[in-house]
Amino acid sequence: MPTTSAFSLRRRIAGWTLTAVAVLLAAPVAIVAFLLAVSAAASIPVAMAAALGATALGCAVPAGLGARLAFRRPRAATLLVTGLLVGAVALTSALTVFRPLGVRPVPLPPQATRYWTLSTGSRIAYTLTPGRGHRDTAPVVRLHGGPGTPGAGPDDLDRDLAARGFDVYTYDQLGSGRSERLSDPTGYTVARQVADLEAIRARIRAPKLILVGSSWGATLAASYMAEHPGNVAKAVFTSPGALWAPEWKKSGEGDIWDRLTPRQRKRMDDLEAGPRLIAWSVLMDVDPRAAHALVPDKEIDPLFDELLSTVGSAATCHPERALHEASSRAGFYSNQLISDDALKVPDPRPALRTVRVPALVLRGQCDYKRPEIAREYRDTIPGAVLLQIPGAGHVIEAEQPELYRTSVTAFLTGRPLPRTNPSTLGRHP
Repeated sequence: MPTTSAFSLRRRIAGWTLTAVAVLLAAPVAIVAFLLAVSAAASIPVAMAAALGATALGCAVPAGLGARLAFRRPRAATLLVTGLLVGAVALTSALTVFRPLGVRPVPLPPQATRYWTLSTGSRIAYTLTPGRGHRDTAPVVRLHGGPGTPGAGPDDLDRDLAARGFDVYTYDQLGSGRSERLSDPTGYTVARQVADLEAIRARIRAPKLILVGSSWGATLAASYMAEHPGNVAKAVFTSPGALWAPEWKKSGEGDIWDRLTPRQRKRMDDLEAGPRLIAWSVLMDVDPRAAHALVPDKEIDPLFDELLSTVGSAATCHPERALHEASSRAGFYSNQLISDDALKVPDPRPALRTVRVPALVLRGQCDYKRPEIAREYRDTIPGAVLLQIPGAGHVIEAEQPELYRTSVTAFLTGRPLPRTNPSTLGRHP
């Protein structure tokens, strides 16, 4: 028969084993409870309370059994072990998942910003560069890319067009720049952006608009044209994104991330590392509202700005050369949610095939976007002209600013387009 001391030793080993099980259960129990609670309530405080409560309940059982076997005062030992585990979960969460990212926003340059409060409920920041001289043409509305990555306000193209009599409106789309951020990020949709643009047209009392869209802004312009074809006088699509994103879901539109230099890739990896962003990424898949509650706009937008600044030159013909652009204020949640929503919208191409709007498509010679995308604009919109710009990538206005301005102003004023190097992409006039 086993001795009393041997039996006592086995009891203690079993007790310590159960206590170890309680310790090992703490983290997974807390994580599962947190995710279940946040998917139900989209509230970080509620989810954290659920995580700590589940930790206490889930660990109390093995800790209690272990305490009965290993300690003379099992109740006190159970409370001590459970309390320590709950405290460890809370402290670890505070030092990791809830620790601020610490990226400071870059100050925005001063500009004469005005605001619209639109019939859609959106509060939109904009600037107006008024046309000089005789004005009898539709106003120009600039549509920035991203989604959610505005420029830094009026540029040389705005001023050139204003000198030729065009009123030029440059605005920050909802959720980006100086415009309003939504408390519920699921409100960022393609339809909301189209509705905002139509509300802008009504607000400025313009029968028709001239749309000049870049990248995603070109996609937005095309979506607006498909829904409101009678409200567009002319359109310029610069470095356009896909007309209909689902068409390119499998093959891909072309990815800027494939052009990163080793230094850019390392910096991007450094920016995206850390338990807070890992937790945030999981929450984005569970419920974007919960992710937004964990990492709000004021924290994620500066990080997004730094990320874009790091990889910006990869959009040019020379990724290894620094690209210096004026500071704006990107909107991360508008970028992510609108990009996701673009994969669910109806196909605009049947409507665009019936549109009779003069259109110019500009594509940089070494744009990372697939050349078939620009061709589709030309081939879908009747009479559209495609012009390839040599020595430029996705950001034509940064690499070939004079040729870009000359091309756009010539098209909008009815003058011949500039001659460029022979293009296999488009038909030269």
